[in-house]
Amino acid sequence: MEIIVLVKQVPDTTEVKLDPKTGNLIREGIESIINPDDRHAIEAAVSLKERLGGKVTAISMGPPQAIDAISEAMGMGVDQGILLSDRAFAGADTWATSFTLGKAIEKVGKFDLVICGRQAIDGDTAQIGPQVADYLDIPQVTYVFDIEEVGEDHIVVKRRLEDGFERIQCQLPALLTVIGELNEPRYARVDRLIDACREKAPIKVWNAADLGVQVSDVGLAGSLTQVIKTFAPKTERQSQILEGDVSTVVNELISKLKENRLI
Repeated sequence: MEIIVLVKQVPDTTEVKLDPKTGNLIREGIESIINPDDRHAIEAAVSLKERLGGKVTAISMGPPQAIDAISEAMGMGVDQGILLSDRAFAGADTWATSFTLGKAIEKVGKFDLVICGRQAIDGDTAQIGPQVADYLDIPQVTYVFDIEEVGEDHIVVKRRLEDGFERIQCQLPALLTVIGELNEPRYARVDRLIDACREKAPIKVWNAADLGVQVSDVGLAGSLTQVIKTFAPKTERQSQILEGDVSTVVNELISKLKENRLI
C-alpha cells in the first residue's frame, strides 16, 4: 500500500505570543513541534504499512527548518520525505497550501491513501485535508477515530460525531483526517533519526519550479483569503463575596446564578 502522510511543523502553542503591533505570531525563539494531530496520522500510516506492506511518504510545506519534522517522522517509521520549501510558498492561505500539497502528491504519482491530522494547532481551520481531497478529486472521510478494514479497493472507518459515530466505507484512493482517539503515537527510534539526518537520507526538497506551478498560484499571491487582524481576546474576572448566614448566602447565590443564566 502506497500511503502519503501530510505533516506540518508548528510552534509549540504553550509558548506562543502575539506581536501587539502587527498581530502576527512571534515565532522567533519558539520551539517548533510536529502538529499533534499529524503525529496520529503518522502512526496510522506506519501501522498500516507494517500490517499490509508498502511505503509511507511524508510531505510537508514550510521553511528549510521544517525538514526536522520530516526527519522525526522518518524516525517514527516513514520511508521517505518531501519538503516543499520556496519563498514563493510563504503567506499561503488554506487554498494555496492545499493546491501546493495537491501538486506535490500528483508529482509523487500513484498512491492508495492520504492521511493527515484533523487540523493544525496554529490555525485550527481543519480545511487542508478536505481541500486537498477536493483538488485530487478523491473521496474523503474526516474525524476518523478507527480504521476497521482496508481492502484492495476500499476502506472502512469510523468517524466521530458529536453524539456518536458513523461507519463509512469508501473507495480507494481516499483521504482521511484523523483525531487523537485513533491511536497512541510511537516515539521516534534513535537509529532511524540518525539515518534521517544523514546526507544520503531519502528526503527531497522541491520548490515551485519542481512542481511546475506559477508563482502567482501559490503563497500569498495565490491565496483567496487574507487575515485582516489577529489578536488575543481580553478576559476580565469579576468576583463578589457573599456574606450572611448560610440560608441567605445560598438563596442569593442561586438568584445570581439564575440572573446570569448559569442554571
